Amino acid sequence: MDWASLAGIALALAGVLFGQMLEGGDISSLLQPAAFSVVMIGTAGAVLLQSGTATFVRGMMMLRWIVTPPDGASTVSNVEIATWSSTARREGLLGLERFLESVRDPFTAKGLRLIVDGIDPYKAREILDVDISTYERRERQAVKVWEAAGGYAPTIGILGAVLGLIHVMENLSDPSKLGAGIAVAFVATIYGVGFANLVFLPIANKLKSHIVDEVRRREMMVDICFAIATGENPRVIEERMAAYR
Repeated sequence: MDWASLAGIALALAGVLFGQMLEGGDISSLLQPAAFSVVMIGTAGAVLLQSGTATFVRGMMMLRWIVTPPDGASTVSNVEIATWSSTARREGLLGLERFLESVRDPFTAKGLRLIVDGIDPYKAREILDVDISTYERRERQAVKVWEAAGGYAPTIGILGAVLGLIHVMENLSDPSKLGAGIAVAFVATIYGVGFANLVFLPIANKLKSHIVDEVRRREMMVDICFAIATGENPRVIEERMAAYR
């Protein structure tokens, strides 16, 4: 669990609310359902139009990475790798077959399966490298959902402000309705700029850092599988792992 991410979002939002209090304003004045609807629904619609359904859904699903990084259950321990390399040198590559069911990471299991099936090490490495490229391209495309949200939200916030001012102009003859219209106008801008810079863009950058870590982990597993397949010394394999970590 990555508590720092939750703390960062809470601290960012708390800073805005605390500043509002220091200025003598009422926090409730920032709670404008109309402005929130314009900014959030409008931003979601624009992003969906740009990205398409599959990418949009994938981007939303990646949000859980903010508190639960994707590599938690996928990391292979040094002991496991040392056992694999020792078994391969002692019993041959077919001896690795009994470890396949215990591997929780599909990518690592695929690498071991290619080794056990007797695929040429260079061909196996090529297959795994293509797998990594495909994974990275797909995930980075999904992250653009949040980057796009960070780009559209401020502009849609301005759109909400204009709508609020239109409402004000339509009710100039009724002073009782002027306050609500002006509030929606200014709060919509705050929502747009605030969510873009305090939530959407930081989330995008956080997700990109997780993708970089996952790609590096997969590249390490490719090197390890290649080393095992070519019969390298277990000590050399340990040094390869140390270079990545």
